[in-house]
Amino acid sequence: MSATERQALEAGTVWMDGEIFSGRPDLAAMAAAPYPELSPAESAFLDGPAEELCRRVDDWELGRARELPEEVWAFLRRERFFGLTIPPEHGGLGFSALAASTVFAKLASRSLGLSAIVLIPNSVGPGELLLAYGTREQRERYLPRLARGEEIPCFALTEPGAGSDAASITSRGRLFRSATGELRIRLDWDKRYITLAPVATLLGLAFRLEDPDGLLDPASGGEAGITLALVPTDLPGVEVGRYHDPMGVPFPNGPTRGRGVEVPLDAVVGGAAGAGRGWRMLMEALSAGRSISLPAQSVGGAKTIARAVGAYSAVRRQFGTAIGRFEGIEEPLARIAGLTYLMEAARVVTCGAVDAGHRPAVVSGLVKYQQTELLRGLAADGMDVVGGAGICLGPKNLMARAWIGAPIGITVEGANILTRTLIVFGQGVLRSHPWARPLLAAAEAGDARRFRRALLGFARSFAALLVRVPWLWLTRARWVRSPVAPVAGGSPARHWRHLAHASASFALFADLALLSLGGRLKLRGKLSGRFADALSWIYLSFCALRRFEAEGRRPEDLPLVDWAAGHGLARADRALHGILENFEGPLGWLARGPIALASRLNPITRPPSDRLGARVAATLREPGPVRDRLTAGVFLPHDPDEPLALLERAFELAVEAEPLLARLRRAQKAGRLPAGGPEEALAEALAGGVLDEAEAEIVRRAGELGSRVIAVDELAREECLAGAPDAAPSASAE
Repeated sequence: MSATERQALEAGTVWMDGEIFSGRPDLAAMAAAPYPELSPAESAFLDGPAEELCRRVDDWELGRARELPEEVWAFLRRERFFGLTIPPEHGGLGFSALAASTVFAKLASRSLGLSAIVLIPNSVGPGELLLAYGTREQRERYLPRLARGEEIPCFALTEPGAGSDAASITSRGRLFRSATGELRIRLDWDKRYITLAPVATLLGLAFRLEDPDGLLDPASGGEAGITLALVPTDLPGVEVGRYHDPMGVPFPNGPTRGRGVEVPLDAVVGGAAGAGRGWRMLMEALSAGRSISLPAQSVGGAKTIARAVGAYSAVRRQFGTAIGRFEGIEEPLARIAGLTYLMEAARVVTCGAVDAGHRPAVVSGLVKYQQTELLRGLAADGMDVVGGAGICLGPKNLMARAWIGAPIGITVEGANILTRTLIVFGQGVLRSHPWARPLLAAAEAGDARRFRRALLGFARSFAALLVRVPWLWLTRARWVRSPVAPVAGGSPARHWRHLAHASASFALFADLALLSLGGRLKLRGKLSGRFADALSWIYLSFCALRRFEAEGRRPEDLPLVDWAAGHGLARADRALHGILENFEGPLGWLARGPIALASRLNPITRPPSDRLGARVAATLREPGPVRDRLTAGVFLPHDPDEPLALLERAFELAVEAEPLLARLRRAQKAGRLPAGGPEEALAEALAGGVLDEAEAEIVRRAGELGSRVIAVDELAREECLAGAPDAAPSASAE
């Protein structure tokens, strides 16, 4: 095991991933996991400054201008948006992880670019690193300036040759003693993809520290290791200011380079004691930070899609019927509603773990991976439902921002392919398995007694799983004690039992993989990826079940939790099938043969039925408290002419008009009214007493507002070609 692998394994803590890997999870403890709420001060900030910030930013105009107006930057500084999690004693707001996450989600529902600008200073970067590892002098100097926005930070890790393999960075810092006797570092770096780099005043820099003269440690051999330092961007030799263009989403992102940049040794985070500890600091920060930022943005996007697409499906009519009532549209609507419920549950549960003091390294990786992937899928579903209205860019297009921005979240903070195939299960099996790490530690220490004890524990656990999994398979987990009482009309108690079955199967298959493949397991990315999927979906299903209990077991939420947990466990079951059918090694014949056959004949659970999907889809087509709770936290414009506000009004009118339109159709079928559209039949409907004046007005207004909503943006040539390079004149202009 390399030093960087060891530091990654030692960073963070084991949490619910340990329960799942055990194969015998404590369901009662899981059902009592923290599900936090915002404090009054945090809620006031969401309803006050965060709401006002959203009002001040128009995403379409921001996309055209490519940068925030100076008055918005001033507002961000004044209201301490850059110091959400910095403690009050250092000038920040001291908010919880849940509150910071909720702010990021709300801003993302208005503008992904705006959310990114606020997210970076509050995520993995100088502020968090200073709080955890900085010296007292560093905290006193920088944290108040960061909280007030007097310093705009960025964090520079990625390089042209070190992306996913971030430990292979080549940026260098050479320690030397100046003419005055001061220890200083001469830095050279070349970084890219650095958010806020073009506007940053303070650069958090990751580099390899060289100490050729042994000034820090004569026994170091000249290499101190990966180190983090704070570098003001106004120093000679620092290059910032050039931009990348991330999918056209308007937030500052770009390269930074440095040549011969000199900083004092106390620029190292943690001072001299922090030299060479940078990789451990990064891994510790990511073990919590991945849980908060990108998952929050994904949830903000999912809620916006749910609210907008559900409303559009009720307003848009084809063949005389709202498109949301067609079964082909119900399928994506059900996914949008059910997965939005599940994603919000995972966001809150995981933030609750962080706020309780955990740094859940494995869980944070799987949540980042899954939430960003789920948003990409929901964006695709939303685009399918709205059709042409989603592909024509303009102020009215509410879908494009999620569709265009989805690949960004999938790529940053550890690309999802890497996270899925190497990190989630690769680290999880060594960190979270009850016996793998003790075995490894004993072997490395050469402690035969500890090794035998750990090996005996592994053998007992494996033997127990060999008995437990077939028993759960035969009984369909009916005799597992559920931590919750049954509820009429729903299946949460059954889902908890199936979760125990899935956990046991996952743990048994992980043991089989360890026994069969040993150290080669980390090279089997496809197999590890399927294990990561199974672990992820078991965890996400648990979050959905926990949410239902924490929110008071509302009967009206039963379709959502049944769909979310059922879908999640069915996805876990599918991943487990994939493991069995592609198992290699000495035990492969057993896994691919008898075990896989038994698993197919009696799966852990079955996917949600079409009938349940129809009930879940209906939650987006009907105004009311269920829809409002499902999409709580998104920004709803106050200007009635803004696209989302206009869509909301059209949606309410469309629902109100639906029974009246049904009455018109019945009258037409009976021959009392002529065939045609509702507008054509209104006059005769009034004359014939089919509708009264007030009802006819509802139908008329619904039609007019619906026509405004489904109309797509039409741009003048000059506006459409604005920013296009070397736009050729049209023939008519010659």
